[in-house]
Amino acid sequence: MANPSQRLHRFPGDAAHRPLILAILLIILQSPAFAQLGDIRDVHDPRIIQSGDFFYLFSTGIGIPIRKSKDLVTWQWVGAVFSDPPPWMAKEFPGSRRFWAPDISYFANTYHLYFAISRFGKNDSRIALATNKTLDPADTKHPWIDRGPVIETHPADNWNAIDPAVAFDADHNPWLVMGSFWDGVKMRRLDPGTGLLSHHDPTLYSLARRPKPDAIEAPYIFHHGDYFYLFVSFDYCCRGVNSTYKIMVGRSRQITGPYADSTGKAMLDGGGSLVLATQKNVIGPGHCGVYHVRGNDWLVHHFYDGNNHGRATLQIRPLTWDANQWPIPGDSIATQTPTTSP
Repeated sequence: MANPSQRLHRFPGDAAHRPLILAILLIILQSPAFAQLGDIRDVHDPRIIQSGDFFYLFSTGIGIPIRKSKDLVTWQWVGAVFSDPPPWMAKEFPGSRRFWAPDISYFANTYHLYFAISRFGKNDSRIALATNKTLDPADTKHPWIDRGPVIETHPADNWNAIDPAVAFDADHNPWLVMGSFWDGVKMRRLDPGTGLLSHHDPTLYSLARRPKPDAIEAPYIFHHGDYFYLFVSFDYCCRGVNSTYKIMVGRSRQITGPYADSTGKAMLDGGGSLVLATQKNVIGPGHCGVYHVRGNDWLVHHFYDGNNHGRATLQIRPLTWDANQWPIPGDSIATQTPTTSP
C-alpha cells in the first residue's frame, strides 16, 4: 500500500490494488447517472477512506455511523464507532450521544478518526480523537481506542472547534483544519506520532472567515498541482429544503495560507469561488471532501433531497480542473430509491 500520508486521503494505487481500482472506475464511469445506491440516506458530513477491498464512510450521527462499499456506488450500513459515549463526553456533555463531523485519515500506521462534540449553536465544543489499527471489524486489532479531546473551545473564545479535517503538507506532516462560524476556519499542526497537537508549532493559524453572520464552516484541504485548495461551506445547513449551504474554494501555495479565490480576494476577507450550489432537488450541497482514485478526483458531499422532504443524502461527483486549475464538479448524481439506514 502506498503511504496514505503522501496525499490527503489518496487511495492506494500500487499493483496489488490496480484491478480493484480499475473495476471501480469502470463501474462508475459506465453508469450514466453516477448513482449512489443502498444506505445513502441520513448521511451528513461524509468522509471516506479505503482499507483493503472496501471504502469506508463515516458521518455525523449517534455513535458515528459507518458504511462500506466495494465500488463507491452501493453502500451498506455496518455499525458505529461507539456503542456508548466515552467517559469524558458523558461527563462534559451528559445525555449526548450524537457525534459531529468525523474525519478519517491514515498516518503513522494508524487510522485516526477526529470528531466533534458541541452544544448546537454555541462554541462550547471539543474535537477528539479515536484510533484504530484496522477498519475491518473481523480483525482482532479492530477495537477503537478513545484518545480523548485534542482541542476545545468555550464561549469566551472567538472561534469554534468543530468540523475537523486532516491535511498533509509537502513534507507529509499532518495538520488539523477546523472551524465553524465565529472567527472562521483555523488550523493547528499535529504531532505525527501521537495525532495530538504539535508542541513544536503552537500557532493557531487563521485561514478563512466571513463578515457577520459569519456563516462559514466544514473546511477541507486538498493538494492538487502547485496548490493547496481550501474547500469550505458557506451559509446554512441542517434546514432541510430550506438549507442554503454551498461549496466554495480558495487556494494557496502554502498549506498555512494565505488562501484566495479565483478573483484574488483573500478568504480571510470573505473570499471564495463557487464550486457547487443548489440545483433543482439537490438542495444545499456541502461539507465536502475530495479524493483521488488512479488519476481521477471525486467530490464527496451531502445534500438535502428536495424529492424526499429535505432528507440528508450522500453524493459522489467526478471533479475536473479548468485551464487555470480551478475545480469543476460533474453533473448531479441521480438519487434512486435508496434503503433506509437503521
